[in-house]
Amino acid sequence: MTDTTQTVEMKPKRTSARPGTLALLLNNSLATGGLIVLVAICLIALAAPLLPLADPDVTAPVDRLQPVFSDGHLLGTDHLGRDLLSRLIWGTRVSLAVGLSATVIAAFFGSLLGLVAGYAGGRVDTLIMRGIDMVMAFPYILLALAIVAVLGPGLLNALYAIALVNIPFFARNIRGITLGLSRREFVDAARLSGKSPAQILFLEILPNVLPVIVITMSTTVGWMILETAGLSFLGLGAQPPQADLGSMLGEGRKILFTAPHVSVIPGLMIFALVMSINLFGDGVRDVLDPRLRAGSLTRPVARTAVERGDAPVPPPSGKGGVLDVRDMRTEFEIGGSVYKAVGGVDLTLAAGECLGIVGESGSGKSVTAMSIMGLVPTPPGRIAGGAAYLDGEDLFAVSDRRIRKLRGSAVAYVFQDPLSTLHPLFTVGDQLREAIGTHQPLSAAEVKARAIELLSLVRIPNAKERLSAYPHELSGGMRQRVCIAMALANDAKVLIADEPTTALDVTVQSQILTLMNGLRRDRNAAILFITHDFGVVSAICDRVAVMYAGRIVETGRTNEVLASPQHPYTAKLIECVPVLGEPERRLDAIEGRPPVVNNLPDGCAFADRCGRVRPECRSGEIALVISREDRGVRCLYPLNTEGAA
Repeated sequence: MTDTTQTVEMKPKRTSARPGTLALLLNNSLATGGLIVLVAICLIALAAPLLPLADPDVTAPVDRLQPVFSDGHLLGTDHLGRDLLSRLIWGTRVSLAVGLSATVIAAFFGSLLGLVAGYAGGRVDTLIMRGIDMVMAFPYILLALAIVAVLGPGLLNALYAIALVNIPFFARNIRGITLGLSRREFVDAARLSGKSPAQILFLEILPNVLPVIVITMSTTVGWMILETAGLSFLGLGAQPPQADLGSMLGEGRKILFTAPHVSVIPGLMIFALVMSINLFGDGVRDVLDPRLRAGSLTRPVARTAVERGDAPVPPPSGKGGVLDVRDMRTEFEIGGSVYKAVGGVDLTLAAGECLGIVGESGSGKSVTAMSIMGLVPTPPGRIAGGAAYLDGEDLFAVSDRRIRKLRGSAVAYVFQDPLSTLHPLFTVGDQLREAIGTHQPLSAAEVKARAIELLSLVRIPNAKERLSAYPHELSGGMRQRVCIAMALANDAKVLIADEPTTALDVTVQSQILTLMNGLRRDRNAAILFITHDFGVVSAICDRVAVMYAGRIVETGRTNEVLASPQHPYTAKLIECVPVLGEPERRLDAIEGRPPVVNNLPDGCAFADRCGRVRPECRSGEIALVISREDRGVRCLYPLNTEGAA
């Protein structure tokens, strides 16, 4: 018999590139500092029974008002000779317990009332919220004083009073959020599936509201401690000989000038405790905000950050297009990973020309278009190289003021979803007037006349009456026409249309394409048209650039690319387009998935999905070979004319 050794190949555990909650929190220096101070205070307070401290309630008149750093009394003594360090630690323990307990009570009952009122609506909502309004009609601190006066002085009664006056704060916040969620589609689906109101409330709505409850608790617990300390300061909270921070502060006010340390020390502890809780609460709020979970606890700035090398790309020599993009690279840094969304793109767009950018979702089309005018959010995005020239002017090098002037005037955008692009609270006329007046010094009457002219230009009937309509009062096609009108408001040289017809029905889509095609010919405007549909490309585009994994893999005249695609990816995209009159034509999906752009393979990015792949395709840099002025392919073994799909 022979021994055999079985080798098992262990696959490395895949870790998420997105930073965890703790990493995001620690990235915020203020929140981290607050957390460190808060943890230190809490640990010392919790360890009070284990520390070698004097009895905080034992008086020693002979040692009264000892200064700081006295023998046996590190922080001195109070007017009764009690050790201030011991009373400070035990008092902090009591203040923390009362503040946290009051916060939990207020959050529980306030959130419950808000959930029920927001979901039930009608009479239940009216009854609960009018009761909340009655409580909020009184100043909360006076109401707390009145409650303690009725119940009698004491720490427990102070806790109840503080919790009760803060219930309306939680109830109103949670009620507003619940009211919006209860009208959402997922709640309707749960109701149709047979779930009871209680199940919908606690299994569907509560998980969506819970982050808001946590954020509200983290930012209000500090105020709870302050309010409790205020009641104790007035003698309505902790009663002698029990110590909390408020009562210590109240006892020291009478001897503030003769022994200031007796009141300054608990005052500094209140300041440190409340400030650390507030800083930590702000950090928790940012971490739980999904819009900020991009590796940096800062909100995106108004323009994409540009990080180019010392040797910028020179401007195009000779006669270039109205828009020239050269070796543009855009990256997203999320956690410890860098996503190369655009990996070196070259584009040229002449006046009156329509260039289509085609590719699957995630190929880098929209990021390419948004990078041109610095619309990619930073963080996490940045332009890592290349240049974009508008009539010879480097858009990546101009000032923020200049780029704001060019946006909407020289370069205009039409985005995919007009309902999210248009402001829901302003009329169509207001938004059109803003688009015109921002770039043109016209009178109010001239701006209105121009707005009516633009609506008529995009074939909107009753243009004058439509000025007073809100976006939700228009159909999808009408809203998209309004967006096109806004883009045409200032006679832009370049119009960037990012899948403007994807969400529209076929009839409206055809009308929008015909409209854009006619307008760009009438106004000699260049159009950069982004789509994933070769059928749309054939209807409007003069040239086409096919993108894959952040790079252009084929470019050329539209009719030539459609007739004889040279890159296998282009051929497979065309195979997915149905053709009228050919019902037997097989439509095959492209096998596999595009590679993730934070871990691109060597060589050709399409190699794993290509049926013509060879060993040399998986190594080295595959260049975009330009065979003619407007025809190029990034492939070692391109398809010939006969090999077209």
